[in-house]
Amino acid sequence: MRLLKKALAVGLASAMVFSMAGCGAGSKGTTAAPEATTAAETKKEDTSAETTAEAVKDAVGGDVADKKVGISIYKFDDNFMTLYRTELQRYLTEDLGFKKENVVIQDGKGDQAEQTNQIQNFITQKYDVLILNLVQASSAPEITDMCKAAGIPVVFINREPDTQEEQRWKDDKINATYVGCDARQSGTYQGEEIFETSNKGDINGDGVVSYIMIQGDPENVDAQYRTEFSVKALTDSGMQVKELLKQRGDWDQAKAQQIAQDALTQYGDQIEVIFCNNDAMALGALQAIEAAGRTVNKDIYLVGVDALTEAVQNVIDGKQTGTVFNDHFSQARTAGDMAVKFIKGESVDNVNMVDYIKVTKDNAQEILDKLK
Repeated sequence: MRLLKKALAVGLASAMVFSMAGCGAGSKGTTAAPEATTAAETKKEDTSAETTAEAVKDAVGGDVADKKVGISIYKFDDNFMTLYRTELQRYLTEDLGFKKENVVIQDGKGDQAEQTNQIQNFITQKYDVLILNLVQASSAPEITDMCKAAGIPVVFINREPDTQEEQRWKDDKINATYVGCDARQSGTYQGEEIFETSNKGDINGDGVVSYIMIQGDPENVDAQYRTEFSVKALTDSGMQVKELLKQRGDWDQAKAQQIAQDALTQYGDQIEVIFCNNDAMALGALQAIEAAGRTVNKDIYLVGVDALTEAVQNVIDGKQTGTVFNDHFSQARTAGDMAVKFIKGESVDNVNMVDYIKVTKDNAQEILDKLK
């Protein structure tokens, strides 16, 4: 009876968390983003997440302490994934009760072959669950089949496999799930941030928003959706747009700086907006903007995604128009909870989504306080 009560506590607490995640599996086919989440709502989510952690830990009864979690991150020098893995490790060990020595995190070094070898080693060493941030999301079917054959459940994070693969997990009852955010929402928020400026992004008043797009990896679904939906938010609002340049920046600050520098040299004052698929690239673009003698929010707009501390500070200081908080806290905690549910033999949805949060000058300080 006591175990039943504990299980119910887990279910109710989990329901509290996931009722606030507006981008569940059922919304993957939609195009409209939910309303922006406020910092105050985020604090409520934090409280619910803590409640869930306690409920999960209590229901398991400390049994996870000796369970082994193998984690592979696509590369350690990615700004956002550094924040993510730090919170993930903290949550697993401090909140959920895994022994520190049983939570092993490895660097995929941006090399899928290297990462696949790490995963094979985890399997050989009979880890109880894997949490994987793939170098290439397209490798998910192969990795899933490896884990399935070994009887090891897997939680994919941050880089989403395609919908066909996710549906296969559900149809074939494979112990695999994806935890992340719907990148369409982040792109939509970027476009809204431009539309919400005093001139709706049309700085020169010619009726057209002329922009350059600095992409991450164009084969990555997040890059694809952020690219598409940032512009779509403007056109859906009735704005005409003109793409001056779209170029791959591989999520890298130095590459983005060079792309922006070259574009500013070539197109000059024609560029009214620089869209960046992440904040690392926005930081690089800002360096180029300042070197060119341009001023953000005066004669050019700049938006990114992730809400890196430096980027949020730039929003406060007027050096970046806006960003979108890619909530690594909620994602890491959800990933940890799904790992525990797998260990317990409970059913897990094939997709678990967490909301993004729009970051503008109005709420940037609240977000920065949360990050610190």
